[in-house]
Amino acid sequence: MNHSSGILYGVSVGPGDPELITLKGLNILKTAPVVAFPAGVRGKSGIAENIISPWLNSEQIQLSLKFPYVQDENILTEAWQLAAQEVWEYLKAGQDVVFACEGDVSFYSTFTYLAQTLVQLRPGVKVETIPGVCSPLAAVSSLGLPLTVRDQRLVVLPALYTMTALETTLEQADVVVLMKVSSVYEQVWQVLKQQDLLDNAYVVEWATLPQQKIYAGLSDRPHLQLSYFSLMIVQGTS
Repeated sequence: MNHSSGILYGVSVGPGDPELITLKGLNILKTAPVVAFPAGVRGKSGIAENIISPWLNSEQIQLSLKFPYVQDENILTEAWQLAAQEVWEYLKAGQDVVFACEGDVSFYSTFTYLAQTLVQLRPGVKVETIPGVCSPLAAVSSLGLPLTVRDQRLVVLPALYTMTALETTLEQADVVVLMKVSSVYEQVWQVLKQQDLLDNAYVVEWATLPQQKIYAGLSDRPHLQLSYFSLMIVQGTS
């Protein structure tokens, strides 16, 4: 491998507010010759692209990478391989590439798959990650609440979970974060009602963005229509 090849940086850019990027992340972002980010859908800019746009300059190459919102492993693998090859074209020429990652780069992040695929295709390539603010931390900040205190046990469940798994988690944890809760909100609401936890639950939609919405006291909200970028925090569960 050519030791003069560039470095792939995964830079966490936060949940939405452009000021929630770290100084380290911002410095790398502003000086990188190539800046990559997930492509938006239906011709619109993606969230990460919108977050970083105030910090980019006209001399930087902007690389929009397509990652389909599907569960099919074959389709996803092909997309990661294509994206990794696009990134490699710049790295092999000695140019550093920053991949702007919404939220935190290590927290349910597309960057993880891109980096793993690139390393598999080009062993020895250098990858560095810059941490940042993930959505649960942004959400509780918007709520004005701590995420955990003292010896509370925290569990984060991704989008794909069963109601049985949720019930078990609610029994075992003190604080539960449900990522991308929109697709299962009505089922979750029923579980929380059964366990008398609706007054302990909060939904934050589009955390830190101008269109942010907060829903508390969910007892009269069994049918919320939520966006994909919504999460729920349930406190005092045990």
